Amino acid sequence: MVCFRLSPVPGAGLVLFCLVLGAIRSYALELNLTNSENATCLYAKWQMKFTIHYETTNKTYKTVTISDLGTVTYNGSICGDDQNGPKIEVQFGSGFSWTVNFTKEVSNYSIASISFSYNTRDNTIFPDAQDKGILTVNNPVAIRIPLNEIFRCNSISTLEDNDVVQKYWDVLVQAFVQNGTVSTKEFLCDKDKTSTTVAPIIHTVVPSPTTTPTPKEKPKVGTYSISNGNGTCLLASMGLQLNVTQDKVASVININPNSTDFTGSCHPQTALLRLNSSIIKYLDFVFAVKNENRFYLKEVNVSMYLVNGSVFSIANNNLSYWDAPLGSSYMCNKEQTVSVSGTFQINTFDLRVQPFNVMEGKYSTAQECSLDDDTILVPIIVGAGLSGLIIVIVIAYLIGRRKSYAGYQTL
Repeated sequence: MVCFRLSPVPGAGLVLFCLVLGAIRSYALELNLTNSENATCLYAKWQMKFTIHYETTNKTYKTVTISDLGTVTYNGSICGDDQNGPKIEVQFGSGFSWTVNFTKEVSNYSIASISFSYNTRDNTIFPDAQDKGILTVNNPVAIRIPLNEIFRCNSISTLEDNDVVQKYWDVLVQAFVQNGTVSTKEFLCDKDKTSTTVAPIIHTVVPSPTTTPTPKEKPKVGTYSISNGNGTCLLASMGLQLNVTQDKVASVININPNSTDFTGSCHPQTALLRLNSSIIKYLDFVFAVKNENRFYLKEVNVSMYLVNGSVFSIANNNLSYWDAPLGSSYMCNKEQTVSVSGTFQINTFDLRVQPFNVMEGKYSTAQECSLDDDTILVPIIVGAGLSGLIIVIVIAYLIGRRKSYAGYQTL
């Protein structure tokens, strides 16, 4: 029996499903594998996405990112026996599969290898692929974990092999579970050990009045796209500047898109874009549909490390920004501020976003923000010009009358 849990967007309730060789739409995956005695033998929870570089029929190259796995199954996942070690197998899409193999030593178990197979015959994801067929990449991993400890890695781990990049984060996994009870003792990956042992920096600034942050240059514009089983479902491009105030100390942080990872998901009524980096655990933009004909930015969640080593977290699910009709995109080239709370604001630059109804991977016609709308300047300029002309005419008239009176003075 296979049990797994779905959590499509932050803040949503977690619902546990238990199926025998069943299928469910999954984004954050959670697997609880049981043996013949109905005792847990393998537990895993993780998130992942794949980026694939492929050659087209035009001899050019394209890159596709798969983060929404659609409907998944776990056929072939086993607890292991004397001949075979435990194994996680995930199937999704049209001929896509992902496999993790575990091995056991005297006092340790290992995540031995990870393999990923993708099908370039899937014309939705690879519409113009030169080579059609199922391709497989296999990566030896060899992560050793003490028996009866659960492996945790919240940081992003990356596997690269030729044209495929695999990224994993928020990983929890334990093979060879003893006595059917998942361990509470965690074995951290190296990246998480580094992030949790950073020596705090002591500030000498007296935080009585709120300090003014040093102005930052305009941030670089990042481009983000999320795909599901039907192709690209979310597009976004924007420069992001974070304004954080903690203990009356304000700081400004520009997000560098070159060192920022992203993932997300798309649903009929909601869409999620999540950014993360070495200092940002997560920055979530959650979009929603309202009145069945418009979309807007409904929610922002953030958790990040500050320079003093502390973690700053805030969430607001009652926002109303970036409003536009469904079937269009929202655009605002000028600086705009999203006020999440009194202590956290986001400045956006050169913003364009479309979280629903993306067609052929391209933005639809944009609805511009009021800051970009220069049409109101036209009547102002015309009115000012006419007013100036009237004033000139009146002055000229008065000067002319004055000269006329001067010509008829009494002798």
